[in-house]
Amino acid sequence: MKAATFLQKLYDLGITPSRSRPRVSNDNAYSEALFRTLKYRPGFPSKGFATLEYARDWMLAFVRWYNEEHRHSALNYITPAQRHSGEATRILAKPRATYERARDVHPERWSGAIRDFGLPETVALNPETAATC
Repeated sequence: MKAATFLQKLYDLGITPSRSRPRVSNDNAYSEALFRTLKYRPGFPSKGFATLEYARDWMLAFVRWYNEEHRHSALNYITPAQRHSGEATRILAKPRATYERARDVHPERWSGAIRDFGLPETVALNPETAATC
């Protein structure tokens, strides 16, 4: 397949090709982070999936784990399901109260504010460019 023909086919299918630099593996930080989590998940078949059905089953289990059990550092170690259900505020109120009590009891141990237990309102791949668009 010629590059121009392939590029035209992408446009015909409504796909906008990436404008990234060639051979750069970190084009999409979100995808790269997800792929790394996927590849290092225990049970990931490093030699490939034996069947399509097994691949589908494994991926369904991975997606359920990722959304329901995996605690994300960018979300202050809560799961996406907890964030979307509205439980996050209640869950994060407990450690916030613990930190505030600790600071009140021993203020000499704290040089500044307690850890931020808030959650981001939005996320963006390139926040500096997203703000200017």
